[in-house]
Amino acid sequence: MGGRGTFAIGNNVNYTYNTIGKIGDIKVLKGLAGKHNLPMESHSSKMYIRLKPDGTFHELRMYSDNHLAVLDIDYHIEPRLGTTRKPVLHYHTYEYGSQYKNGVFRHDAEILTEKLYKQFSKYFKGIKQ
Repeated sequence: MGGRGTFAIGNNVNYTYNTIGKIGDIKVLKGLAGKHNLPMESHSSKMYIRLKPDGTFHELRMYSDNHLAVLDIDYHIEPRLGTTRKPVLHYHTYEYGSQYKNGVFRHDAEILTEKLYKQFSKYFKGIKQ
């Protein structure tokens, strides 16, 4: 996938992610050249997954119909939720608008709801809740 999955002024954009597999029907991406996070835009998929180096789930990002990130489900230590020793499944949502720095605002972490857990648990490779 290119920088934004597109062309830049008619030229191919260098790849910044490799697809390293799939979990179910979702591509698992690995960043290249120091990229650690999943892309903020996707023109080819509605979701991507990122794994930890040991192969366990780290993050799932969902995209809207206009190709922008709308939801992250993460599994790591989250001090704002009081988890300083053990990872916890949680989520963040995004808002867009000119009033936000860089046009995007990522909301603080919330504990994963039962509904979200049921909907996405098949992708949480290596996590036992």
